[in-house]
Amino acid sequence: MTSISNTNLTIVSLLFISFIFSLLINYILLKFATTLGIRSKNQNEIRWNPQYKPSLGGISFYIGFLFSFIFLVLINTDFQEQKLVVLGILLACSLAFLMGLSDDAFNTQPLLKLITQIICALVLIYSGIYIKLFENALINYALTVFWIVGMMNSINLLDNMDGIVGIVCVNICFFYIVVSISLQISSGYVSIFNICLLGTLLGFLVFNFHPSKIYMGDSGSQFLGLFLAAIGIDMCWNMDIFNNSFSFTIENLCVVLLVFLLPITDTTTVFTNRIAKGNSPFVGGKDHTTHHLFFRGFSEKRIAVIYFIISFIGIVLAYNLIFNHSVILLYISIFYILTVFLTLYLNTVIKKS
Repeated sequence: MTSISNTNLTIVSLLFISFIFSLLINYILLKFATTLGIRSKNQNEIRWNPQYKPSLGGISFYIGFLFSFIFLVLINTDFQEQKLVVLGILLACSLAFLMGLSDDAFNTQPLLKLITQIICALVLIYSGIYIKLFENALINYALTVFWIVGMMNSINLLDNMDGIVGIVCVNICFFYIVVSISLQISSGYVSIFNICLLGTLLGFLVFNFHPSKIYMGDSGSQFLGLFLAAIGIDMCWNMDIFNNSFSFTIENLCVVLLVFLLPITDTTTVFTNRIAKGNSPFVGGKDHTTHHLFFRGFSEKRIAVIYFIISFIGIVLAYNLIFNHSVILLYISIFYILTVFLTLYLNTVIKKS
């Protein structure tokens, strides 16, 4: 009982400290760096909100991540056994953050961003973090690279309206924490990293929820995309749902889709529509699923609440698929995934009156 109480106290303390720390960092950045992270107004960039605001949120994410790394090294007696994995995540996240920070400041060329994203994925693979779906290791490595690069860009694309990415990532972090606690690994790197990131995200949302005062920028979205995708490999793709020798199942695929439902739906919708119109899928525009909900008459705050509810239902279903799996629950999950995807997608193609 004492051990459980100490664990709960540690979790609450870490969450609270990270939240306060994030509030202070973002407040200071807004107070003393009002122009840092704002690209030149002459640059050709399409944004949903035409106002120019600092893109500094990613700095608080990364500082919070470094804090969680130091805390992990100090309190985790099993750190040496996880050393390669943890250092791999640290290096990959650092590369993603620095690449995003460079893009916020200098508008980095897309090819250089792609190369950096691939390097981040390779670092994770070398450290032992990769999808174990096929018997052929090269195919698994290729799928891991595709997953990491895809999620880094999906989270970046979803950052198209105040608060949207923040609330979706809050839910994903919460899912990782609850799963790791249920598996009784609350002192492992997954829990520690995600508890600190959850607190940091909540602090950031104070300034990013509509009407926002600050953006997370590419430094934030690239970092979040890399980190959440990396943790998702073990928590979703490689999760042993049936408690036996691991073999990938349809349940695993559903867990992946449920946890990352909104980033995957938005990216798929945007790419499909742009290609269908003969446009480049990599050129920004006001054609995301969130934007089309706004065109239907939903306010930005209401859209954020809708996305929070959609994401939260997804992680609840994913959690139950892992720990209370049944055929009925699997069918409900598939139905939910299809319903959300088709609803958001069709809303972008059906003409408005």
